[in-house]
Amino acid sequence: MNRFVLRQSLLLFLTAVIWGVAFVAQSAGMDYVGPFTYNGVRCILGGLVLIPCIALLDRLRAGGADSAKKECAADEEGVKRERRRLLAGGLCCGLLLFAASSFQQVGIQYTTVGKAGFITAMYILLVPILGLFAHKKVGAQVWLGVVFGVCGLYLLCMKEGLRLERGDALVLVCAVIFSLHILVVDYFSPRVDGVRMSCIQFWVCGILSLLCSLALEDPVPGDILAAWKPICYGGIMSCGVAYTLQIVGQRDMNPTVASLILSLESVVSAVAGFLILHQAMSVRELSGCVMMAAAIVSAQLPDRNRA
Repeated sequence: MNRFVLRQSLLLFLTAVIWGVAFVAQSAGMDYVGPFTYNGVRCILGGLVLIPCIALLDRLRAGGADSAKKECAADEEGVKRERRRLLAGGLCCGLLLFAASSFQQVGIQYTTVGKAGFITAMYILLVPILGLFAHKKVGAQVWLGVVFGVCGLYLLCMKEGLRLERGDALVLVCAVIFSLHILVVDYFSPRVDGVRMSCIQFWVCGILSLLCSLALEDPVPGDILAAWKPICYGGIMSCGVAYTLQIVGQRDMNPTVASLILSLESVVSAVAGFLILHQAMSVRELSGCVMMAAAIVSAQLPDRNRA
């Protein structure tokens, strides 16, 4: 593993740790405000946090900016294309983030932190499968991972009568949308400024969430202030830091490998839910977690035929 891959992997691992603990903050935030209010405020906060970061990065790049400005002046059309691409990437990521985080936040109200984390990790199986539509071949080990994942999901979520609980189903939809988000980030991250795209996606997600909050909920400023701790963690760490690390860390990384590292958030969420919220899991649910972990690993095993 070269230094570049190691650095990118560490950035993605740090992202997974922050996201895993964020499940606790998201669950705690529901004690004070509605899901759309929580998502809206934290995403706007995440976007605000990135503004000084963008200014600082621009200042650091200013040392060699003179020649770059001349080149940009000579290619104004190229600059316009880059801005359009940045806006398109931010809008696409923002819409997907809004949809995924909405399903996740609503679903967390009806399930445990550990289960939500493991079900969300199903995107590790969905990313390579959705890659088929982009004419990317999927090896036998991925299909083996799908089998393990379905079995694990059954043990983790299904109750008597083969019924998927409401919260589990909502978080499963979230996993599907997050897999699309990973693929979109993989497409745009090498082509645009990652921090700027991250900032745009938060503003898009935050504005849409607040509009839904005003339409479906009754946000009270006092309740938002009371939830400042989970909102600040969700906004500053989970949004401002982690999603930016994801975009930067995924740059020039295989999306399937990236999704494997990011899926470690499920392990962190289960541990955090147990240590912080004291949410115990049954033997059946733990067995499901183990099978889903096996699915995550088996989906990433090297294909012997390809090797």
